Parts: sequence; structure tokens; C-alpha cells
Amino acid sequence: MLWKGRFDKEVDQVVNDFNTSLPFDKRMYKEDIIGSIVHVTMLGKQGIIPEDESKVIAKELAQILDDIEAGILVIEGDAEDIHSFIEAELTTRLGDLGKKLHTGRSRNDQVAVDLRMHLRSEIDFISGKLLRDLIDTICELAEANTDTIMPGYTHLQRAQPITFGHHLMAYAAMFVRDFDRLQNCFQRMNECPLGSGALAGTTYPINRFETAQMLGFDRPMFNSLDGVSDRDYCIELANCCSLIMMHLSRFSEEVILWCSSEFKFITLDDAFATGSSMMPQKKNPDVAELVRGKSGRVFGSHFALLTMLKGLPLAYNKDMQEDKEAIFDIVDTVKICLQTFTPMLKSIYVLKDNMRAAAAKGFINATDAADYLTKKGIPFREAYQVVGELVGYCIKEGTTLEELPLEKYQSFSGSFEADIYEAISLEVCVKARSSYGGPTSASVLEQIKLCRASLDCSDR
Repeated sequence: MLWKGRFDKEVDQVVNDFNTSLPFDKRMYKEDIIGSIVHVTMLGKQGIIPEDESKVIAKELAQILDDIEAGILVIEGDAEDIHSFIEAELTTRLGDLGKKLHTGRSRNDQVAVDLRMHLRSEIDFISGKLLRDLIDTICELAEANTDTIMPGYTHLQRAQPITFGHHLMAYAAMFVRDFDRLQNCFQRMNECPLGSGALAGTTYPINRFETAQMLGFDRPMFNSLDGVSDRDYCIELANCCSLIMMHLSRFSEEVILWCSSEFKFITLDDAFATGSSMMPQKKNPDVAELVRGKSGRVFGSHFALLTMLKGLPLAYNKDMQEDKEAIFDIVDTVKICLQTFTPMLKSIYVLKDNMRAAAAKGFINATDAADYLTKKGIPFREAYQVVGELVGYCIKEGTTLEELPLEKYQSFSGSFEADIYEAISLEVCVKARSSYGGPTSASVLEQIKLCRASLDCSDR
């Protein structure tokens, strides 16, 4: 133990097992070593330790990194954490020289900088790779379905005609916001706590601006207490991930509905569905169901972080060790969900005729019939009443607005003429909704263009 000088007795094995974070923080080995190389290089440049010694330490740290990645050095044993493991290995290799690495540094600022660096890379992968792939997939699918008419829903009841492309782009908009949130989270996270020490900095003449720059941070954190005790960035990332999972869960629910026999709007590829051990006819949307279920797991970890931090005084407290398992599980869950959901979505087969048939059965052109009367000079509320009565009549007679004879229309209002049939055509209804953001083919193509442009302009 790095702190055992003060103690006369060995730590109880149960306490050691309870206290250790090595099983989960070992994933930060690369960030820990890179941070240590930068720190010891700065110590040499500042004359805090001889520069030739700092170079030897830095070189050996680089070798340790190579050995870990080559599988020569396995991270295991009874070290308290990854920081202790690396330092102990360095001291084993270099003797007393290795003990100079920790000069002017605490594990408090060490773990803080490691975690920020690690989560930066996770954000880059989630936003720069996984969310981009999902948004691209949605845009491509929408592009192929700008004229695929389907019913739009409110209260899960057929409401107005839209296109499948329009529906998909609503999800693209959600995920573009998620992408932007991650970029903003990265910016706020990108301040360097290294040099904050245990809580009050150090008496050594360190150069925090240099280490921050060398590690790719925008600047050092300006308050050392905040530097070691801040975990806002974990909670903010957890919030970003919770929103991604909420959006994925909503999308998954729709996929589950769409591939049911009751909707039959899409068919899942066999590679992204499972069967039943008892019922041979079943084809289950397990991927979408698991994504929907795993959203609760992410929400739970998000709330655990908030609860862990809510009563902590400044500065560092051991409670904060609980940040890692929670945030690591959050990012791992988001990654596996995106990595599975996107190819599933890419492989779906769209049953366009079934979507069109569902749209024709739900009186979803009733608003357009009312608008038709309004354009003839009838006040909207009166037009609404007339069309409501027409729909009620159609339901009683088992017919539709399209099938109703003109004479019957005119018995409800003399303002109806033969052009009512064109006005309530589903294709015309969609094309007529030409307001910005609407379901027309041109509008959906513009939405696709805006989504792609948002990703391009966000490149760091």
C-alpha cells in the first residue's frame, strides 16, 4: 500500500477486498501511464527531479504500457488500484528511482485526470462513431421512404397521414441532439485537474498549464479543491447517455409494435431476431426488447451517481470510488445497445403496402376534409362538426370517406363538390402539408440534409 507508513498492522484481507478498485479501474491503465509520463516529464523540465532521471522513468512507463498491451504484463494482484499497480511495477523495475514518480502529485488528482481522459475517449467513440452510424442509417432509410405513406399517431390512435421517412427523421432529430449534448459535455469535461494534489496543490514549482496542454486539455482547472472533488462531468455524461437510451427505448418500442402481426409494418431480418423454445412460429424482437430493458439499467446508474455525491463535503471522499463502476457500466451499456440496434435497423424490410393500407383505414384524412370546407369559407369549428358527423356516419355504415358518394357528402354540407375526393387523397394530404418540418418528400430530404450538416459542422 502506498500509504502504509503510518500504520503498524496489515490491512484485514476483507477490508482490502472491499477497498480495492483494481478489478474495475484497471481499464484506465493507458490513461494512467500517459498521465504519469506527462507528469514526470514536467518534473524534469521544471528541475524538480533531474531531467535525465525523468527521461528514464518516462521510458520505463512507456515500456510498461507496451508490456500490458502485448499481454506480457497482466494487471492482477492485491494492489489497491491501477495507480498503485503501475507505480509498484515501476518501482520493481527501477528501484528507488521509480519512487520519484509521485513527487508533487496525489492519487486524488491522478485518478481525476485518468477518469476525465478515459471518458473523453468514450465520448469520442460514442458520438464520433456509434451515434454517427445510427444517424446515417436513419437518414438512408428515410431517404428510401420519402413517399412511403403511413399513419401518424397520437394516443396510439391513427391521426394524420405522414410518411415513414418523416417518422424516422423525428428519431434522427433526437439523436442529433444527443450528439450535440455529448460535444458540449466533452468541452466542459476538458479541463485538467492534474496538479491539484490531494486538495491544496503542491509546494513544488510545477507547471500545470504545460501538463494540461500535453494531455490535450483546454486548460487546467482553476480551483484545486474542485479539481479533485468534481464529478459533474460523470453525471453530465450519465445524463447524455440516459437521454440516448430513452430515445433508443422509444424507437425500440415502435420497432416492437411495427413488426407485430397487429401492425405488420416491417419485418426483422432473421439475424436480428430470436425464436421460441416451445412455439415454432415465433419470431421475437429480442434486440429491441433488450435495448428497451437496458434503458432502466442506465437510468439506475445515473441516479446512483447523483445519490453518491449529494451529501459529500469537499474535497475527496472514498465514496467517490463508486463513480467508476456506475459510469463505466453506463457507457458500456450505451455502446453495446448502439452497436446492436444500428445494424438491426439497417436490415429491416419495410412493408410499404401494409403501411398504406393502415393509413387508409383510420379516417386520418378527416382533418383535410375539414380544411377543405374551411377553404370554402366555412368556419373551422363548423367544418370540424360536419366532418365529425361524416366520420360517425361512415363508422355506422362500415365505409370510408373515400368510398362515400358525393350525394351523401352534400347531404351534410352543400359546400362539398367533386374535388373533395382529390382533397382527401392520402398522397395529396401528405403533399399539402408543406409547412416547414412537415412530411412532404422535399421536407424530409431537407431534414436529412440538415442532420448530415449538423454532424459535419460538429467535427473537432
